[in-house]
Formats: sequence, structure tokens, C-alpha cells
Amino acid sequence: NQADGTSWMAMYCLNLLRIALELAQHNRVYEDIATKFFEHFLDIAAAINGVEDGALGLWDEQDEFYYDHLCLPDGQNVPVKLRSMVGLIPLFAVETLDPWLLEKVPGFKARMDWYLNHRPDLAKLVSRWHERGMGERQLLSLLRGHRMKCLLRRMLDETEFFSDYGIRALSKIHEREPYHLNCDGMAHQVSYWPAESRNRLFGGNSNWRGPIWMPVNYLLIESLQKFHHYYGDDFKIECPVGSGKFITINEAANEIGRRLAKLFLEGPDGQRPVLKYHPKLATDPQFRDYVLFHEYFHGDTGRGVGASHQTGWTGLVAKLLQPRRASTPADDTRFVSRPMVPKPAGRETAAK
Repeated sequence: NQADGTSWMAMYCLNLLRIALELAQHNRVYEDIATKFFEHFLDIAAAINGVEDGALGLWDEQDEFYYDHLCLPDGQNVPVKLRSMVGLIPLFAVETLDPWLLEKVPGFKARMDWYLNHRPDLAKLVSRWHERGMGERQLLSLLRGHRMKCLLRRMLDETEFFSDYGIRALSKIHEREPYHLNCDGMAHQVSYWPAESRNRLFGGNSNWRGPIWMPVNYLLIESLQKFHHYYGDDFKIECPVGSGKFITINEAANEIGRRLAKLFLEGPDGQRPVLKYHPKLATDPQFRDYVLFHEYFHGDTGRGVGASHQTGWTGLVAKLLQPRRASTPADDTRFVSRPMVPKPAGRETAAK
């Protein structure tokens, strides 16, 4: 039973729901499709939270974290209490619905309200559905506010996931406390490995035991911005945990983006952390300013690891570096970054 796989599917349902609602403004047939994905999302939320009869939820009340469960041949369900990116991925399944959008899709809104009123067991899974947020928005999420805060406390803790260069794939706590699992006479162990795999397994999950990966960091930032779109500036979280500094969810998203950018920016020593694995790349004037887009990054030092041409996802840092213009109440700021839109220039300046 996978916390990450289940959450990915919930995120996909909300993505497709949003696409269907956009299309439904031009063709009403898509309202039925939006309703289908809304129902799928609620069913998936029920699965991960264990509200169906006999279902086993993946949330651990004691640790306040999501864990996978291993289903053994004898019928036992063993929680895999490994604090990894797996437990943060439920944050990805979030979407906000603006009142102006719902007014344009009355058929979908009517069916959605019917579903929520007649299935209160599922309606309670839709975080704060009956309580409007900033801009009278409504929130679809796998996480209620309490659980979101719990995950953010782990994620923004520098002794766990929060590196100087982004969010680690595995909590640093496993450096001193490796996770052990005994199953069917075999002993398994997972330790914090901040960079390259330390075993001979190629692929698998050996490269996800500590390094920083751009695509999941990007999705975390996008998700936090969506949560802020609902909760607004009154909702504050401590960042970093233990600092005594409380900031908005959006400011926390910006801080993660700032730390990711540090991978590629010159530090006080004049070197870029990403290139510090090779003296020539790090210091030679003919090389040091040619930034490479590595596959992933050392969880503590930020040096580049793996393939050095992974522009397909590490290139997302370019979007994070774009300045975001100030929003207005009419803006839809659901997406990660929006470039500054300059005022129209004069004919001569525009020609230049």
C-alpha cells in the first residue's frame, strides 16, 4: 500500500479535474468528466485515509507522517516507518476552486454539492470544504490543516529534510538511525546516503536515499503556493523549524526556491556548489560560468550528481528564478512563478 503512488493518483485526478473545468467553460460536456474525476479523487482520499470498512489508512498518528504499508503473505500489514519523500507526496494533491469558476459550471457544482451532502463520510475528507478561504475559494486536498502542518514541520526541519539546497529525498535522521526491516528471514536496511548509491544496485531506489531532486522540489513549491492561495497570509508556519521565525506558506515556498537557486549561484568563495566535484569546473574561468543541469544533488553540499545534462527537470530552476509580479484579488496565482510583465515601451525603445 503506497503513500506516494496513492497520492500521485489523487494529484492526477485533481489535475484532470482542473483541465475538465477549464474546457467545460467552452463545452458543457466536460462538466460530466469533471464530476467523474471529483468522485475518483474522493475515493482515493478515502483509500489513503482508511475510511472504508476494513480499510487501513496510511497516516501514522504517533509519528504524524504518511508511511507505506507492506502486505505480507500471512495477511499482516507492516508500516514501513521510513521518513522519506514518500510521506511528503500527499502534499501534491491540492487544488483550489474559485467561486467565479464554479459559477461558470453550474451542472458540475450542483452534482458536486449533491455528492458532498449525501456522502458526508467522503465530504469530511475534502479539507475545509464548507469553510471558505481567501477570496471565497474552496480547497480540495488530501490533507486537513493539522496534517499539513505536521508534514511541514518535518519538511522544514534542517535536521530532517530541509537542506541548505532544497528538500532531501530522505530524512537526515536516518544517518544516525538507519531504518531496519526484517521480513521472511531477511534483514533490510536503509540509511541516509546524500549522494551516489553506496551499493551495486543500478536504478531501483538507491539514488533516492538522501539527495535533492529538482522535480519533486518544484512540485512541493507549487503545492505550497496553492495552499497559500486558499489560506492566505494569516496562516503562519515556523521556517526553519526551531528558528522561532514564523512566515506565510508562500514565503516558505519562496525559501525552498531560494535554496534550490543556491545550487547554481556563486557562494562567498566564488564557486558554485553544483560544480564543486571537479576543481577545473569549479574554478577555471573558462568553465566555472557554464552551469550544468545535473540529475540530482548532494543532500548536504549541493554538488551535482548523476547525469550532467538533465535539463528536462533540473532546468525548472529557470522558472523558479523568474520574478513573480505582485498579485491582485482578480489574479489566479496557482502556478509556481509568473514573469514580470513590463509596461509597453515607446516605439523607439521597442524597436531596440
